[in-house]
Amino acid sequence: MPQFVQRSTIDASAEEVYGWHARRGAFERLVPPWEQLRVVERQGGIADGDRMVIELRRGPLRVRWTAMHRDHHAGRQFRDVQIDGPFGSWTHTHRFIPDGPRRSVLEDEIDYRLPYGPLGPLLGGIAVHRTLARTFRYRHARIRDDLARHQRVADRGAQRVVVSGASGLVGQQLTAFLTTGGHRVDRLVRDAPHPGSTDVAWHPERGELDAAALEGADAVVHLAGESIAAGRWTPERKRAILESRTQGTSLLAETLARLDRRPRVLISASAIGFYGDRGDQLLTEQSPPGDGFLADVCRAWEAAAASAARAGIRVVTLRLGVVLSARGGALARMLIPFRLGAGGVIGSGLQYLSWIHLDDVIGAIYDLMFADAVSGPVNAVAPTPVTNAELTRTLATVLGRPAIVPLPAAAARLVFGEMGQALLLDGARVAPARLTALAFAFLHPNLEGALRTETGA
Repeated sequence: MPQFVQRSTIDASAEEVYGWHARRGAFERLVPPWEQLRVVERQGGIADGDRMVIELRRGPLRVRWTAMHRDHHAGRQFRDVQIDGPFGSWTHTHRFIPDGPRRSVLEDEIDYRLPYGPLGPLLGGIAVHRTLARTFRYRHARIRDDLARHQRVADRGAQRVVVSGASGLVGQQLTAFLTTGGHRVDRLVRDAPHPGSTDVAWHPERGELDAAALEGADAVVHLAGESIAAGRWTPERKRAILESRTQGTSLLAETLARLDRRPRVLISASAIGFYGDRGDQLLTEQSPPGDGFLADVCRAWEAAAASAARAGIRVVTLRLGVVLSARGGALARMLIPFRLGAGGVIGSGLQYLSWIHLDDVIGAIYDLMFADAVSGPVNAVAPTPVTNAELTRTLATVLGRPAIVPLPAAAARLVFGEMGQALLLDGARVAPARLTALAFAFLHPNLEGALRTETGA
């Protein structure tokens, strides 16, 4: 029977590494961004008899995989065994081996058998081994990086964090990161909260928010807002984009301001659209706002948080760049045409793209939760903005594909209208001046490395 083993030394105790795995959100943090998986059912955690059902997608194919945990030894080991799924058999043993008081060895051992009898290894043996190798390299790096970030502020203790937009691209991974670090996350949700959950009901369009449920929170991270890239900007769509940001932010800020036990900090999302189309001018948080619809939205969005600041809450407005992740957003939409060799430069290719890797967004939010002296705007962008031509060339190189199908500016305007001009043809060269001053440690400061992490290349 084939066996795969991955071992890594982690600068954390065996108990800490085990604890990370035992908490809610670990599976979501461990799934590589290039894999298409979703949890269908979850019963318990990692104790004996607990189980999980996931769905794997490969193009049009859907495969269910049911795994059950057994042989659990707290702080040292647990196993998950395939009950039903794509392999002939599968046993994955997670081991946490002490290597001194502040270090341990993480070992993942997988014993598996491929389907289709003797044909299985011939048809897929090498491919499976390669897939496991790149998956577990990613997983071990993820665990090491997450634990290092948590350790830097371990003296601040477990926090209670309220998150809006928790079902979005950033919110899902932020929530998983926080819970695996031992923090409590209360999500703001529009549906009725599930019995036993700590979710908090809110309906910004009706001005409804359960204020009592927010009492005593340590931090609030506000990420909710209508997508700006979901369709052409009709007058109705533009109104929805603006109101989804200003109504929600105003309601949240005013509610927090009235609490008896207010949070220390409100981190409220904004965007580098604040700066408008600025060519190759290098922009920092001190730069004035630009012109256009997105700049107007961002100014109103940031102003909507003012009531929280007046009440003495430290308010950080996070001006997000283009968040790179294969899980969603701009990069996910680009991958299919580029993999088909149908990618290319948009317009002149000279417009700047100020980007940031998803995990660095999460790290920035986390560091800013504890940066007690920081308030006001913070640019959440990588230190290496690129032009559209540089992005095109780099992504094509990473994927090993040509990029010879340009999208002329006139075609972008014709197909996407005002949205195409603002999102595809305009640009801003933005620097993370305040993050740099904080000595923020970017995991992915360079574009090629970020793209390779996201695509598994």
